[in-house]
Amino acid sequence: MADQDSSLKEQEISQERGILHIWTGYGSSGIPELLPGFGGKVVLQAALGTEHGLLLTQDSEVYSFGHFPWRSDCKTKESMVPILEQALVGMSVVNVVTGSYHNGAVTRDGAVYMWGENSSCQCAVENQRQVSIPTLVTISNAETSPPELTQIVQLACGELHTLGLSSRREVWAWGSGCQLGLVTAAFPVAKPQKLEHLAGRAVVQVACGAHHSLALVQKPSPHQRKESSEKCHHCHQLLLTMTDQEDHVIISDSHYCPLGVVLSDPNSKPFHSEPENPFPSLPPNHTLEPQGAELPQTESEHFSFTTDEVGQAQCPNSTAEGHPHTSELEPDKTLNNLKPRSSQYPDEKAVKEYLRKLTDISQQDDFVKSTHLPCPQPLSSLEPTFPASPPTSPSTLNTLMVSCTSVVGERVAATYEAFSLQKVVNYYQSPSLPESSGSIIANGGTLHKETREEQMKIEECMPDKKSFSLGDIRKQGSESMNRRLSLPGLLSQVSPRLLRKAGHARIKRVSLTPTPGANADTNLPSLQTELWSWGRGKEGQLGHGDVLPRLQPLCIKSLNSKEVVQIVAGAYHSLALTARSQVYSWGSNTFGQLGHGESPTVVPRLAKIPEGVRVWDMAAGQGHSLFLADGEFFQPNIYYSGQQVSDETRSADHSPTYTRQPVLLSSLMLSEFGYVNSLFAGGQRCLALSDRNVMGYIANLHELASSERKFHCKLNDVKNRILRPLLGLDNLTSALGSTLSQLLQDSAIKFSKLCYLIGQHCVTLNKFLHGSKDVKTLVMLEHSKVFLDTFKEYSSSVGNFVVVGGFQALVKPTMELFSKNLQTLQQLSEVTDENVPVADLLHILLDIPSSHLHEYARMLLKLENCFEVASKEYHKLQQVRCQCEALGLHLKKKQKEAEYTYSFWKTFPGKMTGFLMRPVPTLRDSLRKPERRLICESSNRGLTLQHAGRFSINWFILFNDALVHAQFSTHHIFPLTTLWIEPQFEEMSNLNTLKITIPEEQFILTAASPQEKTKWLRAINQAVDQVLSGASDNVVPGIGSVMRVEPPISRTAKYTFYKDPRLKEATYEGRWLVGKPHGKGVLRWPDGRSYSGDFKNGFEDGYGELIVPCKALKKNDHYQGHWKEGKMHGHGIYKYATGEVYEGSFYDNLRHGHGLLRSGKLTSSCPSMFIGQWAQDKKMGYGMFDDITRTPAITCPASARRVGWSWPWTSQVPSSVQLRDQPLGGTGGEKYMGMWLDDARHGNGVVVTQFGLYFEGTFCNNKMMGNGILLSEDDTSFEGEFSDDWILNGKGILTMANGDYLEGTFNGEWGAGIKVAGTYFKSNLYDSDAEKARVLKLGKLAVDPDEKWKAVFEECWSQLGCESAGQGDVLRAWENIAVCLTTSKRQHKDSPDFRSRSHAQTLESLEIIPQIVGPITMDKYEAIRKYLIKACDTPLHPLGNLLETLVAVYRMTYVGVGANRRLLQQAVKEIKSYLTRIFQLVRFLFPDLPEGGSLIPVNVNKRELGSEERDSCGHGSQMITSCSLLLPVLLPRLYPPLFTLYALDNEQEEDVYWECVLRLNKQTDLALLGFLGVQQKFWPVAVSVLGEKMEIQSTTKEVCYASAVESLQQISTTFTPADKLNVIQQTFEEITQEVLTMLQEDFLWSMDNLFPVFLYVVLRARIRNLGSEVHLIEDLMDLSVQHGEQGIMFTTLKACYYQIQHEKLT
Repeated sequence: MADQDSSLKEQEISQERGILHIWTGYGSSGIPELLPGFGGKVVLQAALGTEHGLLLTQDSEVYSFGHFPWRSDCKTKESMVPILEQALVGMSVVNVVTGSYHNGAVTRDGAVYMWGENSSCQCAVENQRQVSIPTLVTISNAETSPPELTQIVQLACGELHTLGLSSRREVWAWGSGCQLGLVTAAFPVAKPQKLEHLAGRAVVQVACGAHHSLALVQKPSPHQRKESSEKCHHCHQLLLTMTDQEDHVIISDSHYCPLGVVLSDPNSKPFHSEPENPFPSLPPNHTLEPQGAELPQTESEHFSFTTDEVGQAQCPNSTAEGHPHTSELEPDKTLNNLKPRSSQYPDEKAVKEYLRKLTDISQQDDFVKSTHLPCPQPLSSLEPTFPASPPTSPSTLNTLMVSCTSVVGERVAATYEAFSLQKVVNYYQSPSLPESSGSIIANGGTLHKETREEQMKIEECMPDKKSFSLGDIRKQGSESMNRRLSLPGLLSQVSPRLLRKAGHARIKRVSLTPTPGANADTNLPSLQTELWSWGRGKEGQLGHGDVLPRLQPLCIKSLNSKEVVQIVAGAYHSLALTARSQVYSWGSNTFGQLGHGESPTVVPRLAKIPEGVRVWDMAAGQGHSLFLADGEFFQPNIYYSGQQVSDETRSADHSPTYTRQPVLLSSLMLSEFGYVNSLFAGGQRCLALSDRNVMGYIANLHELASSERKFHCKLNDVKNRILRPLLGLDNLTSALGSTLSQLLQDSAIKFSKLCYLIGQHCVTLNKFLHGSKDVKTLVMLEHSKVFLDTFKEYSSSVGNFVVVGGFQALVKPTMELFSKNLQTLQQLSEVTDENVPVADLLHILLDIPSSHLHEYARMLLKLENCFEVASKEYHKLQQVRCQCEALGLHLKKKQKEAEYTYSFWKTFPGKMTGFLMRPVPTLRDSLRKPERRLICESSNRGLTLQHAGRFSINWFILFNDALVHAQFSTHHIFPLTTLWIEPQFEEMSNLNTLKITIPEEQFILTAASPQEKTKWLRAINQAVDQVLSGASDNVVPGIGSVMRVEPPISRTAKYTFYKDPRLKEATYEGRWLVGKPHGKGVLRWPDGRSYSGDFKNGFEDGYGELIVPCKALKKNDHYQGHWKEGKMHGHGIYKYATGEVYEGSFYDNLRHGHGLLRSGKLTSSCPSMFIGQWAQDKKMGYGMFDDITRTPAITCPASARRVGWSWPWTSQVPSSVQLRDQPLGGTGGEKYMGMWLDDARHGNGVVVTQFGLYFEGTFCNNKMMGNGILLSEDDTSFEGEFSDDWILNGKGILTMANGDYLEGTFNGEWGAGIKVAGTYFKSNLYDSDAEKARVLKLGKLAVDPDEKWKAVFEECWSQLGCESAGQGDVLRAWENIAVCLTTSKRQHKDSPDFRSRSHAQTLESLEIIPQIVGPITMDKYEAIRKYLIKACDTPLHPLGNLLETLVAVYRMTYVGVGANRRLLQQAVKEIKSYLTRIFQLVRFLFPDLPEGGSLIPVNVNKRELGSEERDSCGHGSQMITSCSLLLPVLLPRLYPPLFTLYALDNEQEEDVYWECVLRLNKQTDLALLGFLGVQQKFWPVAVSVLGEKMEIQSTTKEVCYASAVESLQQISTTFTPADKLNVIQQTFEEITQEVLTMLQEDFLWSMDNLFPVFLYVVLRARIRNLGSEVHLIEDLMDLSVQHGEQGIMFTTLKACYYQIQHEKLT
């Protein structure tokens, strides 16, 4: 035996972590032992059942020891040597639990294994009483489809049931009994089911007793669930019902909650008989309570619960501090011994005891009680004896009225005015009430008025005062068994005003608890928890104040505000550990396992652990409890409470002995343990896991945790005993003022937040000690920023309170609150000197957190020494330690600054006088702010204003946010964010001067000495730097910190102008540079104007956005564009409040340059639009004006619609002269394209209308005045003089559509009747007169194409840096392009149009300047062409912007009303003008590029030229033209409007052509070939269709020359003439190839042979607008290809087109 003990001792010494000790009881018999044969494995977790235990090692192995009746092998049914569970090897087990006789294990991936006793399916295995080996339990959520497996994170086992907590914080249950909490009547439950009653709540922990269950639940946030106090929180039924019957108001509390019912079977005994033992598994020595303690169905029991809950749970400090209430009775006189009465009303003694205990409460919680408030002596000693006679003092009546109101619930208070108080008193009066042990106050036994009111307020502010038992109160035969109060009569004796006054609390309840989830981002555990219990409650283990069982979870209301962080359950009792290291216990107390003398306790009560002992772990067995608490030298102590087990007590002859209160294990036992980290209990055994202190690491961790727990308790004491009572005072705001009261509340809230965080840290430290103890996982290291920020916020709020003299103002309320008894303040502040002022005591108490930072640094330094210097742990600890030290020093400095500032304000003169010695408003009131700190001031004349008068007063005060200049009766505040200081050196006078620059002025300060100058210069620079960087609230790093000598001259700040006339009262927020806005910023005026954008030297300069409100229209003017020196300058968009929108160029806030103005109220299209050139905000130069509402001609009846001349033969008027029956001008508007002067049409111009009228001529003063040409839709034209719009006046020639014309003098409005005096000519009457037919040439009076859009090209030249076209430096032009690209890219970086990767790559390539030097070769030409394509592809490039603008104006001109066939030639000429002017720009950028028509050599070997290039070049040369270089870029963008004009102009020809095409295509191939005269040798005999050869039959259609037809059809898909010519050439090649295939010999085409074949192909191609295609090619084709091969082929196509029109169809 000695050898075995020595081997175990050696094993213990060699082991460092997870040392296991097991023992039974306490005292000499409870000697800790090591398990034999365990091999020194590191144990991480243990669990104890009734007669067995489980161990989880560091290697995730599970061992069993003890008695195992479930094993099939008799040899292994009992063993004190741990046996490895082989079935769990390799399963990565992380948690093990035991029930009474079954076991569970949880793996890392959430799987559950169960084994052991299974008689009630507690192992979730069906039809098997014993489960010998660990078996996998499948837990699936049937609510999902398909069902998902649920991952379990924690298990808890009872005697007949098991609970599992899932990763989703849901509870699953299986087994048997009401302790499952399931809505089912079928037991046992073998398949795990979700506990629906807790659905939606986040369950933190579960625990199981023998037949009851506990769940620790995180409180839902207020917005998630708001409970109603008028209904039961569980079954949602009304708690109280009131009935008004004549002169009686009946309040009935007959409600009983269905969640609390007595479980009974059909064979159960009657209620009054002795009930059967519901716990068959109780040990033999477990004695039941007397029957008198079990009164679940009586009113007395209900009242006893209320007394327990309110009287004990709300004032637990009386037991915790070792001072029991004077009202507590001995065990044999407990309220539970009350006998049921036959009366329908509660026992008078119970009522009296309840009322007496209510008045025994001196405060709402233990921390408030210990503040020694000036409340009277406990009412238990001052309770008056009620006289037998009816007259009773009003004070006594009021006190009893409030007490009665508390009995029946708060709802009665709302109807107390209808009660007759005298009858209530007579009803409740009983002559048998015992006298109180205390003395009675003189003068009739009435209490002092203030004392009574304070007492009633204290009762009102108690938490959970509405938490009455809602258990089942059975009706015993009649309705009178309900607790019903009949209150006859009306209120006549008691003043309602007095009762209302009594209802108000002098000390209000103030919530200082942070909202749930305040630190959710750090994953810290929540302290705001609720404890729910369910199952059997015979021993009171549910904590609801009764002994009733609960089928479903019910919240223990008395623990809602206790911050429970851990729960454990013994067999028949329950324990709860709070964040304040206090233990609440309830349930069976047969062996003193609850830690106090009450037996039993049906509501939670504080265990009587010695004062100052902080518990941080606990365990519960069958009849005992263990508490792990902080001990001396930070080595944990173990307290034992419960049954003493020894050899004598195990025998039946000796009664069991037990503890009266928790007992500290002997030092000899504790020395065996080392540093205990976890406790476990089960059955009668105890087990502890401990660590050895290697290199001091373990001791340092325990010291850190112990120090943090002590700190948290200290903070809680200050919060609950000082801050909460102070904030609860009704007169606090009137005593302090609103500002100080708000600052105090802010400090208290920050204090509470810090206290909450420290409590969370304590919980995580406890878990850390239970776990692997890896220092890298310390929450303080992982989330150091959260801790430091919380300390910093709190210290800042306290500093603000100090600055305004808050502690001095708080002295009077504090003295009134504590009745001048300052023992509490001195005790908490640990100050022994009684002469310390109250303000200093309060300051010391609220400054406790700041000093704790140094404690952190000290502990982290000790932990550092446990690691190697090169390790990551060392560096992380050092980093956080330095941060704590730096913050501690920083907060100390800030505290001194706050005290210095307070001293300054204390000695501040308060008033300044001017020349007339008249007092002015106090300067202190306007300057004193809580967050403002004093740095220095010039009261010693150390700094004055230069050239100040002799008798002037100039006082400079430097705060941390502003420099104040006080002068006579005025003062100026200069924010430091917009203040610049620099030293000035004046050689002549040698003065020590400083130059101060602020946004609107500068001034010079003179220092008294060089030292003063240096002092002020440094102080101001540091203050400015700190306020800019936020360093005033940030901690300067403790290692390698460098202070900047000067703050940055460029900064971001906010400022309101007060002098500058342009910016007066405007507020600017943005970048600054030496007193002026410079960079990005926002400027806002009080009238609503705002500018956001770039600034330069104090002006709006760059790109910005302006908003100007228009009050008359209740809309805003909005400008977005470029600025220069505070004015709109450059391109921009201005949206007027009237609805007009201008987009274009500005100059000095005026529209100047090219721009577009849209006017009108229509949303889809504007009634009018002008696009063109502007000058000085007026239309000037060429422009296009589109007015869709203008009516240029009068609509007249058909009878009067003839031209109004006088015919000598009216009946013989030709039909062609009569105008069509439609309005000539129409009501659809018109479009003007011409010159402008001063917002009026002036010069040459063209007008077209929607209905086909066309006019070109001269305009003057916005009128058609002078020569002009007018054409109608039917080709009737007039060429002559005009005097106004559409008014003919003077000589002219009117030409009819048939060629007849009238020459003479005309006068009248077109379309309304015209008077004519002239000669009529009939065309073609004689052959000799054929040449007289007039041909009208259009365009000669229109604006020259080169004069159009000059402003657009001028802006492009300006962007390149040229004053005029071609006049500038090429290198500067390329630099301007690069700047333009960079600036535009920065402005549009967030635009989705510029985010694409391809666009970004295009911009990057454009930023590289092409190196085109020397004679142009084809390679260089190709490089230039590619660059132009990229440049024109983005509007950010000047060329791309030019192209985009030209395309826009072209489309606006020739789309809509502008789609007039008369404008075709002008549109074509405009495109050619574009090409010429753009080519000039290109040649400027690439000077070596030759002029148009020049030849460049081509290396044919290196490069295969296109057909057009082959045509345009000689032998080895390529011709450079604007068309070949630029038309491929420009024409595709202009193609739609241009081709539309071609289609309109050739409409009649196209109709004839298309009719012929349709008719001829009805013929078969052979018929059509024959009709067209194609020689038969060119008739295909057979063709290949899809690889198969097909003979040509007489019925075959559309098969011959199919490839050529398909090729020609591609002409409609191309844009440029060059591409269209390539298509034509490809078609000829296809024809030739097919003919060569047929003839099988070389062949040369002649036009006679080729033309019919090509005509066939053209007919079969069915090109709808072939005429338009032909004319487009003819107008825009390069002249160099006209006489080449492609020119001939085009001529052939053109001939085919005309041939088809004149082809005879028969």
